[in-house]
Amino acid sequence: MIRPQGSFINRDGVDRAARSPESQTVHEMATISARTSFLHGQWTASDSAQLYGIADWGKGYVSFNAAGNATVLPTKDPSKQIDLHEVVQGLKERGVHTPVLLRFNDLLAHRLKEIRKAFDDAIADQGYQGPYSCVYPIKVNQQRHICEQIASLAVDLNFGLEAGSKPELLAVLGLSAVAGGPGVNGMPIICNGFKDSEFIETVTLATKLGRNIIPVVEKFSELELVVKHAKAYNVRPKIGLRVKLSARGAGRWEGSAGVRSKFGLFVSEVLKAVEYLKQHGMLDCLNLIHCHVGSQLYDIRVLKNAINELTHVYCELHKMGAGLTMLDIGGGMGVDYDGSQSAWSSSINYSVAEYAADVVYRIKSVCDDAGVPHPMILSESGRAMVAYSSVLVMDVLGTSRFESDPDMPAIEAAMKRETEKGGDVPQPLKDLLDCYRNLGDRNTTECFHDATQARDEAMSLFSLGYMSLEMRAATEQLFWAIGHKIIALCGRKGELPEDFEALPELLSDIYFCNFSLFQSMPDSWAIDQLFPICPIHRLNEQPTRRAILADITCDSDGKIDHFVDKRVDKKCLELHEVRDLPGEAAGVEPYYVGVFLLGAYQEILGDLHNLLGDTHAVHLSIDESGAWEIEEVIEGDTVEEVLKYVQYDPEDLKRAMRLDIEAACRQGRITLAEGKSLLKFYDDGLEGYTYLEE
Repeated sequence: MIRPQGSFINRDGVDRAARSPESQTVHEMATISARTSFLHGQWTASDSAQLYGIADWGKGYVSFNAAGNATVLPTKDPSKQIDLHEVVQGLKERGVHTPVLLRFNDLLAHRLKEIRKAFDDAIADQGYQGPYSCVYPIKVNQQRHICEQIASLAVDLNFGLEAGSKPELLAVLGLSAVAGGPGVNGMPIICNGFKDSEFIETVTLATKLGRNIIPVVEKFSELELVVKHAKAYNVRPKIGLRVKLSARGAGRWEGSAGVRSKFGLFVSEVLKAVEYLKQHGMLDCLNLIHCHVGSQLYDIRVLKNAINELTHVYCELHKMGAGLTMLDIGGGMGVDYDGSQSAWSSSINYSVAEYAADVVYRIKSVCDDAGVPHPMILSESGRAMVAYSSVLVMDVLGTSRFESDPDMPAIEAAMKRETEKGGDVPQPLKDLLDCYRNLGDRNTTECFHDATQARDEAMSLFSLGYMSLEMRAATEQLFWAIGHKIIALCGRKGELPEDFEALPELLSDIYFCNFSLFQSMPDSWAIDQLFPICPIHRLNEQPTRRAILADITCDSDGKIDHFVDKRVDKKCLELHEVRDLPGEAAGVEPYYVGVFLLGAYQEILGDLHNLLGDTHAVHLSIDESGAWEIEEVIEGDTVEEVLKYVQYDPEDLKRAMRLDIEAACRQGRITLAEGKSLLKFYDDGLEGYTYLEE
């Protein structure tokens, strides 16, 4: 099979995992299109869609249009698309510059309804007798606008909220009040995490207020506090217990499940809790059993085993007289970040519909066998709820590259100068010249080995003082050119032999992007999480460069050098040539790259490395005519704001600068006009965006 240049198969010639029938069909169509365009020298947006896997990880929410721009389909309706490049241009005209985080309100609503429908369908198909509620853990993204939207949708969808700390509890109580409506007091509020007396007293009083709030006991001492405050305020609370299961999780967070998990009670402690509640006449208050198998579960089999075990615990406790009506399976519904639909950390081997069907089936089967009524099912699927709803768009500031074409006149002139000085042209340079001139389809491996040896010999000669700087520069140019030529030759064959696997990474460009990895994509740095990345325009042009992305922090870790692909370990990304601005204008033409599926955890985990703060965030929606509109613009942090975070007083800084400038003016080191300009730049800088602005 002929693939577009820049897309290589594994050495075994197969993809990492089988695709779903839907994505398989899309992939085959895209492959045919790419093959045709490659043979006829044409490139279309469909080829780019195949190259970047848009149909696979986009799940119907991301596509492209005839203009070659990436689009977001908030409701998966092809007639209602938001052109990302058009949005960025529109924001630029309004004075909102990249980097900017785009949040899609309609997409978030559609995703919640999609989860609701999956469980409704499973419940109807299997004759399940209990209801379902998806509970949003606000730790996934605590931004007020997102939480308020989810809270308002939760009333109609019978969804709920989850708090894992005291600040989150206070936020959730306020959010549930803001949501309003007749169903607000029925909205489930789950309280996880460690709790002190003040926390539990607040929950008890919220119960008296009418909230449907359930504290989940993580350790036995919390149960004692629940009973104490319930009696003090004459409240019959709803109580949950988190159980430590023997079933382990899967993926990066598999340690959050099993008997060594951080939270929950051993089964022996659960029985002790039952006896304690019975002694205090409150066993009927034990309404919920909870477990957590781990975040981003990539293998559905792990979930099945955990739910099976938890439901057996539920049935046994129900028979003992506990007032159980709810079973909380915790979080874990993952996101297919790479689109492979496979069992590995950046993917999942199931769909939302399969997840729902398996959960309902397992719980129903165990309960039916035990003769126990079907409980209300709760899940805390925060990642799956919000990940798709946010996209980061950043601009490319410039590039650093290994040139593919050597400057032969300059090399020949340098060789001539070397001989005129009475020296000899080093043999490694002669060997590299010979490799470059004679490299072809039949001798790529031999030439690569010879070039590698010649390059190593040249570096040794230079280190020993036997090669001039000019000769070293010439050898580097030729080696890079040979490498690029080999990649191009292999690209036409559609595969990259094992000997050359490191070449694309070794010779890839560096594209410097206007963002902070540590602020906007902390999981990429901390846990090597992959996020889909592709240009948001020029998709109808063939990308001719391969690159890694670097941010503007002064940290060597501030880079992205692993990318989404259904093949193993893709270490560079196909991108377009960044063109210089015409004439005498400095800089490059705007080139925008989008990072997708950033809605879960990234905003709240972001830090202030180099004092680069929050980016601008823009909430977008789409009207009935299909036109996009801005609902909210949340301006990013200013320099003044981030300095205050680390206890700098901007007024003190301005005062110090003013005094320093005055002293410099008196000493004649700077003119009054220059001092005035510098002070204005300083003041404007404090009030400006922490990122680079045009």
